Amino acid sequence: MALTSFTATRDHVAPPVVSAPSVTVSDWQSKLPVLCGPNVTLRDVRRSDAPSLLRLLSTEEVTRFVAPPPTTLEGFEQFIDWVNGQRAAGQYICYAVVPRGGTTAIGLIQVKQLQGSFDTAEWGFVFGQPFWGTGMFVEAAKMVLEFTFETLGTQRLEARVVVANGRGNGALHKLGARCEAVLRQTFSSNGQRWNQFLWSILPGDWLRAKAVWTETTPPDMRVH
Repeated sequence: MALTSFTATRDHVAPPVVSAPSVTVSDWQSKLPVLCGPNVTLRDVRRSDAPSLLRLLSTEEVTRFVAPPPTTLEGFEQFIDWVNGQRAAGQYICYAVVPRGGTTAIGLIQVKQLQGSFDTAEWGFVFGQPFWGTGMFVEAAKMVLEFTFETLGTQRLEARVVVANGRGNGALHKLGARCEAVLRQTFSSNGQRWNQFLWSILPGDWLRAKAVWTETTPPDMRVH
C-alpha cells in the first residue's frame, strides 16, 4: 500500500525557494534525521531523486487520487528545492523513502504544519506502484509517526483521503487513525469531484498503536 490524496504539490507547484526567517534552527530544520528500518531508509529528499520520482509518481495508477505531481525533471527539482526551503523554515518535512541498501527514492512521506505550528499537522504519502503491497509503506509510516509525535510534538495529525481510495484508507486504519467525517466533494481530478474521508491520529491513538507495534518491531528500526 502507498497512496493518499495529499501531496505537497496539491498546494504548491514548484514555487521558488523562500529564505528561512532569522530564527534559531533546530537539528531537524537543518537536516532531517535518517530513519532506518529493516527494509527502508528515510532521509531528506534530494535533487538526485528527481528522475526516479518523476518516473514512479507520474503514472496513471499513482495520480488517480492525488493532485498531479510535476510533469518534468525541472519541475521535480524545483519542488525538491521548495520542500527543503520549507523544512529550513520549520514549516514542513518531506522524507524520501529508499529501499535499504539502495540509493533511489521510490516514494515520499510528508508532514506540514497547520495553524502556524506542528501542534496540528497534516500528513500524506505517495509511493511508486511497483512498491505497493510490499510492506515498505507501513514500515516507513511507523517511523514517521514516531518522529512526528515524539520530535515535532504533534497533538493532532490529520489526513484526507478520497473515499474511493481503498488502499489509502485501509493503511490509515491499520496505523491506528480514526475516521472522523466525510468531506463532500473536496478533491477534484480530471474534471470529477470526489468525497474524502477526514482521518486523525491523536497522542493516545499513537501510544496505543505503538504499544502493539513494539511487540513485533525488529530491533534495528532506529534513528540516526
